[in-house]
Amino acid sequence: MTVLHSAPKIASNEGVLDALVDALGSKVVAAKEDHGEIVLTIARAEIENALRVLRDDFAYQQLMEIAGVDYPSRAERFEVVYMLLSVTKNHRVLVKVTAAENTPVPTVTTLWPVAGWLEREVFDMYGVIFSGNNDLRRILTDYGFEGHPFRKDFPLTGYTELRYSEEDKRVVYEPVKLAQDLRSFDFMSPWEGADYVLPGDEKAAEKPGTPPVAEAKVTESPKQTGSGEKTDAKAAEKVAPAATTATVAGQGQGDPAPITSDVKEPGAPDPTGARPDRGPTGGSAAKEGSGPAPEGS
Repeated sequence: MTVLHSAPKIASNEGVLDALVDALGSKVVAAKEDHGEIVLTIARAEIENALRVLRDDFAYQQLMEIAGVDYPSRAERFEVVYMLLSVTKNHRVLVKVTAAENTPVPTVTTLWPVAGWLEREVFDMYGVIFSGNNDLRRILTDYGFEGHPFRKDFPLTGYTELRYSEEDKRVVYEPVKLAQDLRSFDFMSPWEGADYVLPGDEKAAEKPGTPPVAEAKVTESPKQTGSGEKTDAKAAEKVAPAATTATVAGQGQGDPAPITSDVKEPGAPDPTGARPDRGPTGGSAAKEGSGPAPEGS
């Protein structure tokens, strides 16, 4: 069944960038097409108005995500990225604003209520403040968490750690205690080798080598086996004559052959299965497999 939809399978960027820049005018700080995506940088104070134009005039109906980026070397170290989707055009656009630690970004909860949670995530991870958001609380980290973990200057080990205390029967918070020095790093390639002695390598120079062996110990005569003449003579005796053919697994080819006799063992059953058309069975003269196959086989 063919499903018809107004949105194309593959949306083209042709003419989109120019049309958006003309419509937004002075709100646009920078615009480019990078890696097949339209990227607009908007003045921070105009972000709400710019997103309203994109939603109402260019049919970018959905706010898919708000993300943060940290560039510590910049004066305004944070970028807040809004990812918009046009369902009817099957097209996406990225809109960015810059902010510092003490410069709030206008909220867009007036356009998309879902932005409330998304702005809380950026605030929790980066510390970006959104003016107009009436519920700007942490959403991913724990109560009383210190700092913002996605900042580049946030320590990898954090400031506090939690564990379950058997004495208090509850989860307790404590300052981070490093079991080993995790804050000392070197970025030398392990394939090139370090220019310092690695822990444990100093023992290799101190440890003496294996002492040389003056003469290898080998067994050159029966006297050195430790078993004695009687044992050696007993081992050389033959238990039974060697078999010429191997009829049973493990017998023949130099192995002791079983001793047989013509005396009928008491209670031995008579041969069975003799049929004139197939010959006797059960002995060396048997012709197993000759004759017609049984019915149903």
